[in-house]
Amino acid sequence: MLGSQIVFQRRENLMLSNQNAVANLAVKDLAVASKFYADTLGLKQTESQDGELVVFKSGDTAINVYRSKFAGTNQATAVTWAVDDVEGEVKQLKAKGVTFEHYDMPGMKLEGDVHASGEMKVAWFKDPDGNILNIVSR
Repeated sequence: MLGSQIVFQRRENLMLSNQNAVANLAVKDLAVASKFYADTLGLKQTESQDGELVVFKSGDTAINVYRSKFAGTNQATAVTWAVDDVEGEVKQLKAKGVTFEHYDMPGMKLEGDVHASGEMKVAWFKDPDGNILNIVSR
């Protein structure tokens, strides 16, 4: 009986639901993108590989920023950060030159650069390659 419990526990540890996911963002110019993610968003670079990939720490996860000819072709949100104070984050990012996207969202009203619906608040912005990023209330 004990052996079967150990096997079950090992399988459970292999499940993806127990692992951190890593976001992958394609960019044209790795130097420009690295400056944005490090200086503007305040992420810490943890790794760099041959001018093709830079890895940034974001909480307990990572964001891989890599050079690709397909950069800027995504038209959907690529990365979301859940934060306690959306308005405060927007203010800090605006001070660093970030501009925010405004969308026609049914059921949401635009308050400055923040889309709001009840307790939920969200703001979208783009990196230099047009990857869509957002911050949302926890």
